[in-house]
Amino acid sequence: MSLYKTITVDEGTKVLIWKIEESLEWLCDGIELTNNCQTRVDGMKSEIHKRGFMSIRHLFAEIGYTDHDLYYDENGKPHLKDGKCISITHSFNFTAIIISEDEVGVDIEKQRDKILKIAEKFTPLKEYHTLANEDALIRKLTIVWGAKESIYKLYAHPGLGFLQHINIADFDFDDKKTTGKVYFKGKNSDYNVHFLEFEGFTCVYVKLSKVAVKK
Repeated sequence: MSLYKTITVDEGTKVLIWKIEESLEWLCDGIELTNNCQTRVDGMKSEIHKRGFMSIRHLFAEIGYTDHDLYYDENGKPHLKDGKCISITHSFNFTAIIISEDEVGVDIEKQRDKILKIAEKFTPLKEYHTLANEDALIRKLTIVWGAKESIYKLYAHPGLGFLQHINIADFDFDDKKTTGKVYFKGKNSDYNVHFLEFEGFTCVYVKLSKVAVKK
């Protein structure tokens, strides 16, 4: 088994990360999917996507859930039938989930220079002019993207824009955490953001820190 890391965020929140090293056959063995999810897997053309999907079901099993405990709402956001909150992510050979009593989001991204080409679409680049080199800029932008992606998954509302509505406070790499804010349709909400880096990847997870209020 390739449970790569377990992070206990607090008493009611855990992050589990899987490194995909097994064959598809191994990952499918002993895992029962719902009819809908089996159809999704059968329709995937990429084997790494299939292996990622199945590895997430092993992460479910690590904390006592099965595919049958999961459902998606009309916005595509996953939920657990027992009322706990869940978020799911997959990037290349890593997958992760976060489970909590509270609203949460998680994202894994491979650190790649292509993020430099799209940065202006999701964050003001001028905020990072003090970074020493391109590698540091790629790392920081990947964290910011992961934070915004995690918040977007948590918020799950059509029309929410990365650049227009989600702000991530600046941070030092050694901090391993920052904060995020959403300003959307007259409401503000605040988020605690944590991140870690490993094997050229970045994992970011967020948790709602304040109930949204009308302004």
